[in-house]
Amino acid sequence: MQRRTLFAATMATPALAQAPIAMTIATGVGPSFAPFYVAREAGIFTRNGLNVTVNTGPSGSAMVAFLIGNQINAAYGAEQAGVSAHLVDPNVVAVAEGTALLRWISVLARGVENMDGLRGKRVGVARGTGSETFWLSVVSRLQLNPADYTIVNVEAPEMVAALERGNIDAFAVWEPWPTRAMRAIPGTRILLSNDAIQIVRNFVYMNKGWAEANAETTSRFMRSMVEAQQFIAAQPAEAAGHVARFLRQDRAFIAELMTKVEFKMNLTADSVANIQLAIDQLRGMGRLAREVTPAQVIWREPLARVEAGRVTIA
Repeated sequence: MQRRTLFAATMATPALAQAPIAMTIATGVGPSFAPFYVAREAGIFTRNGLNVTVNTGPSGSAMVAFLIGNQINAAYGAEQAGVSAHLVDPNVVAVAEGTALLRWISVLARGVENMDGLRGKRVGVARGTGSETFWLSVVSRLQLNPADYTIVNVEAPEMVAALERGNIDAFAVWEPWPTRAMRAIPGTRILLSNDAIQIVRNFVYMNKGWAEANAETTSRFMRSMVEAQQFIAAQPAEAAGHVARFLRQDRAFIAELMTKVEFKMNLTADSVANIQLAIDQLRGMGRLAREVTPAQVIWREPLARVEAGRVTIA
């Protein structure tokens, strides 16, 4: 697991003159998680009196599991990962919808012309992530027969290599992997994009026990998330530069990818609907260990304390 540490300088604002408060947060490697990166690179965490360690892993959803038992304080990942972690530890809760993935997740294949040609093929899916959520939605919306496809569990960063080696014939996953595959492997094409199926959403999650015991730190963190979202909306080019620097990737490529998502930092009826969808999908796969509701998974108070207008659910 890669790790970056922010050593915040002494705050100039008198109200925040004390030593910065330490936090550890985690997510995946991709511009859909930009608020975490921008808050660090643009000094937003520092201005809010936080000294933040940002850990990155193979996907945002993989990092959500580290909230179990409070191994980290906050994470950024998809709906299904949050529900799954909550089932293990009820302290894992969603505190904001961070990103709406508008044109972000695709079914991409090599040597296949369309979805009809995908029958009988091996499809790479990263289980427990937005990749699986999207694939299940594709199966449901298009009324496909799941038995017609061999699902291969592949982590997102390995999918391009697996497709090139011939270990899989197609994959369902988020950017930048579809674009990277089309640039690297002849004969690859996008068969279906998520805008025709479902707007998948990434959420910011926290460990509720830790957050309640550290209420002031939680408020500073949530304020940082709101300010990062506002920065991205107001200065998209500069925000893309911050993301590219954090990820050590090409700035123009990152800027292009960031036009395919919308950064939110709110809690709305859409947020509730996507959490409910994840619950229903887990139940359908026999992976819902106990019944749970969106109201149990979503904790609205931290965001409401910082900016009440961003919370429009009861």
